[in-house]
Amino acid sequence: MPANPTIRRAVIPAAGLGSRLLPLTKATPKEMLPVGDRPVIEHTVRELVASGITDITIVVSGGKSLIQDHFRPNPTLVEQLRADGKKEYADAVEEVGELARQGHITYLDQHGPYGNGTPVLNAARSFGDEPVLVLWPDDVFVAEVPRAQQLIRAYESTNCPVLALMPMAPAESQRYGVPVVKEDLGEGLLRITGLVEKPKPADAPSAYAAIGGYVITPAIIDELREQTRRWYEHRQGEIYLTDAINAYATTRAVYGQVISGRWYDTGNPADYLVAQMATALAHPEYGPILRKLALESSAPHTTPSTS
Repeated sequence: MPANPTIRRAVIPAAGLGSRLLPLTKATPKEMLPVGDRPVIEHTVRELVASGITDITIVVSGGKSLIQDHFRPNPTLVEQLRADGKKEYADAVEEVGELARQGHITYLDQHGPYGNGTPVLNAARSFGDEPVLVLWPDDVFVAEVPRAQQLIRAYESTNCPVLALMPMAPAESQRYGVPVVKEDLGEGLLRITGLVEKPKPADAPSAYAAIGGYVITPAIIDELREQTRRWYEHRQGEIYLTDAINAYATTRAVYGQVISGRWYDTGNPADYLVAQMATALAHPEYGPILRKLALESSAPHTTPSTS
């Protein structure tokens, strides 16, 4: 294997309950909520395929069969749509199946303790000694160069674990993990020595937020295994990817890549609505309609005289 292997595998942890979006997610997985004209998880899959990923593992839990149904080819539906003269819809359905084929999507049921490190560890048996991308299914990035590709480039220049970062306002520090920056190497690449989880603004070690995109190496998987071993001994806490990265960073190099683009977090109601609106406004068909509606609603209204 070359010193900087091309990353070909990715994991999408999709086993969460989506509790912040209840009751909307009571029957519909949060990953299947629409953003624009496609479910949010499809945005992540498209980003990975566009970045050259050819092996995607989606880690699911009970009640997530709609995700598999969405990506499963449906030739009967395609044939019916073509017979009805609905070529545009048939092509759209067929494309989703082709997307799943290109990404070679497989599914894995989550087992083990809670925490965002567990789905990565569940999928790790297929990694071997390869690095792997981990992207959350409730993030939408709009960027000229896909976020996944930006992370891959950062890995290929460092051969080390990489975290996706975005600039943040100081007041937002309590929402994120904030990296401890050791060195700025230019072009958005930072050497970091760890993450501080949700610090107060006065205690934030930098002006960047870790936003949930990673390149994970086999040594990080080893740290997750150690966390899990301790969990089974004590049966307390959860298994977190950030804890494994912090443990690794005490003795070895970790980098952060400041992502160029716009990030939308759909995991809570307010940000989900923002993502919906922004995506709709950018759509070539729906955008002009919404902008016209916004102009009409902002125009002054007059009340007819009754005299």
